[in-house]
Amino acid sequence: MSTYLTKRLLYMLIILFAASLLIFCLYALTPGDFITGNIKLTAERKAELREIYGLNKPVLERYGLWMKDAFHGNFGYSLAQQKPVLQLFSDYIWNSFLLAAVSTFLTWVIAVIVGVISAYKQYSWFDTLVMVAIFAAMSLPSFFIGLFLIKILAVDLKWLPPGGMITTGSNATGLAYLKEVVRHMTLPVVVMVLLGLGSLTRYFRSNMIDVLQQDYIRTARAKGLKERKVLFTHALRNALLPAITLVGFELPALFGGSLIIEQIFNWPGIGQLYMKSFGLRDYPLLMGFTMFIAILTVIGTLLSDILYRVADPRVRL
Repeated sequence: MSTYLTKRLLYMLIILFAASLLIFCLYALTPGDFITGNIKLTAERKAELREIYGLNKPVLERYGLWMKDAFHGNFGYSLAQQKPVLQLFSDYIWNSFLLAAVSTFLTWVIAVIVGVISAYKQYSWFDTLVMVAIFAAMSLPSFFIGLFLIKILAVDLKWLPPGGMITTGSNATGLAYLKEVVRHMTLPVVVMVLLGLGSLTRYFRSNMIDVLQQDYIRTARAKGLKERKVLFTHALRNALLPAITLVGFELPALFGGSLIIEQIFNWPGIGQLYMKSFGLRDYPLLMGFTMFIAILTVIGTLLSDILYRVADPRVRL
């Protein structure tokens, strides 16, 4: 195990180094940047700013300086926001984490329950209804579902706010503030759950169908065990094992999957900040965010492998 971890950590460093070089070169070699695209600046001022921010240096020299600063915990300075990239991350990322963590938890709980029942009652009216709903949810784009819910629940019925994290001008504190946040995050969470529910439910359903056809399940039933114990003790545990590999990939998806949702519902998260920075070509912030997702992806992959080993001792790492 220790040898495996040492090798994986070495591979992770190599992968992150290659990813950082690719990310930096991709943004650095893309035509135009925040200074070039600012029509209010004169040519002299643009040249002066490019000198100040070191944008007139060769790409590899800029990459070396960027990596040197990154090792000291400095991922650059946002040209559009005029703040350090890490400070902007700490200002916005917890809002995204709140949204993504709640929606991920609800998605997994609902997908497991619906997937297990659907597999147990395969080809029943419930299974048919679930499959139709899954395909409907998977075929509709996120912006359509978001705008549809805003129109029905926020504009027509006025049950929920259409966007934002709190009501404009609100001075709520304590429990009142918490209730306000919950009301505002309901619609984006519903959309994110609907988007993630389809593929995950199908995954659990197919795994559960395979497990229910195994010999040890028939043996458990032949021994006279109650159907609930066979289903949730013997079948569900084995059906969930392959899903453990998905847990690690949920880590980067927590922050990368809500880009459009945060934009639609005006949620003040890192996804909305990324989309604004993308339009302004604020490359230091874009590079920092992309590198952050790359780090989470590598860590998530390692985490999923270790969890699989813990869940199934037969697996050797």
